Amino acid sequence: MLTPAETIARARELRRDHTRAEARLWNALRAQRLGGWKWKRQVPFGPYFLDFLCREAGLAVELDGGQHSETEAYDAQRTAFLRRRGLRVIRFWNSYVLEDRDSVCTEILRACGGERGEDEAPKALSLPSPSPLRGGRGGEAESSS
Repeated sequence: MLTPAETIARARELRRDHTRAEARLWNALRAQRLGGWKWKRQVPFGPYFLDFLCREAGLAVELDGGQHSETEAYDAQRTAFLRRRGLRVIRFWNSYVLEDRDSVCTEILRACGGERGEDEAPKALSLPSPSPLRGGRGGEAESSS
């Protein structure tokens, strides 16, 4: 189990050591660039680190490399955990993000519910606070959506 200080350090490390696909998608999501939705990256959530999280939409986006085809049981357990806590999870292969980021962004925006109006207040989605980590692996999930 990680201490709060270790959790923060691990999240910072994951942000610093991001993949090309994570960097490319983050460039489209950051600063509310995608439909006005606020995103965070490498967010501690329970025993896991989420690649991208939009609390307002209750949506986690996970990017998967080739190794994820070997961790299907783990990924299913992780997804079930997140769903029990009120999150929807969508997954994309890293290669899909690198080849067609616009389509990925369209799918993410659709999952969020579309563009937010400028005068629209953020939704008050009540998600539980992340619990201390217990050795979760960041960015590891299953196949694409």
